[in-house]
Amino acid sequence: MTAAKPIGNGAAQTSSRWVSQELDPSYAVLPKKALSMLIYTLKRLLYVMPVVIGVSIICFLLVHIAPGDPLSAILPADATQELVEQMRATYGFDKPLPVQYGLWLWKVVHGDLGTSIATGRAVVSEVTRAVANTLILATVATLIGFTFGTFFGFVAGYFRDSWLDKFASLVSVLGVSVPHYWLGMVLVIIFSANLNWLPPTGAGPDGSANWRPDAEHLRYIILPALTMSVIPMGVIARTVRALVADILDQEFVHALRAKGLREFGVFRHVVTNAAPTALAVMALQLGYLLGGSILIETVFSWPGSGFLLNAAIFQRDLPLLQGTILVLALFFVALNLAVDVVQTALDPRIKRT
Repeated sequence: MTAAKPIGNGAAQTSSRWVSQELDPSYAVLPKKALSMLIYTLKRLLYVMPVVIGVSIICFLLVHIAPGDPLSAILPADATQELVEQMRATYGFDKPLPVQYGLWLWKVVHGDLGTSIATGRAVVSEVTRAVANTLILATVATLIGFTFGTFFGFVAGYFRDSWLDKFASLVSVLGVSVPHYWLGMVLVIIFSANLNWLPPTGAGPDGSANWRPDAEHLRYIILPALTMSVIPMGVIARTVRALVADILDQEFVHALRAKGLREFGVFRHVVTNAAPTALAVMALQLGYLLGGSILIETVFSWPGSGFLLNAAIFQRDLPLLQGTILVLALFFVALNLAVDVVQTALDPRIKRT
């Protein structure tokens, strides 16, 4: 049986292209990897949906089981029972909790987080501005912590059991152990009160609540960012130190050195193997700082989500409290999802199941 001959140059080019695609494995492997990654991402999105629903339920219930009446912040002390009932009906507090949750969730899905009881402004605008300021502060603090933490971690891992290892380990342990709010007050006393080098509070001159990346506003972020960076620096340093020590003990590193590879080449392989885990830890620390910045933002009066949460708690502003907690929780869930997907895409050793 003889194969049919192609007719014309166009058929011959098409036939040769088909043959090259069949023989070249990259035509089959690349789509397979992309499809596998797409399926993995869709699965992770499906897994996240119950988490999001659970987070919304917890955020809704936490503020309702707290003692006290949220309307006490806006009602006068001699308010009549009729006025109290009218205000409860206005804010929907007269309905059963399941009904309140359903109405609240329906508004949230449509981008309405309610109205602040204390200020009367939309919660979305309040939370958006505060979360933006916190994200800026947390990002700068994470970058500082990642830079110094990675440096100390690599030094400690490469020079194990030396005085450099002990010094780097001591710095990382102190970074995790020292209370950051206490460190913030110490930095304010030294650099603001005594030396008068940096401003102690606020995000900008004249009490500005909008931070901008210019020379005048940069001075206001230095102290809170340095204070917030000590915890991620310690965590990243300990993580990188353990990673580097484990990688240097693996057989492929001994084989590279036995083949005469220079130390810079070995260092490049160590960085390549440690990078996915280090980046994942950095991203998770960014998420932790977004939700755990309330003390630092209170010390420095930084107009972020932590400062907003502190004000909402003391004022019993339930819509503002719910909206802030929900946005921070959803951001942390989304960050976890992104880290999981990116780490899986970068590290081929992780199974995409």
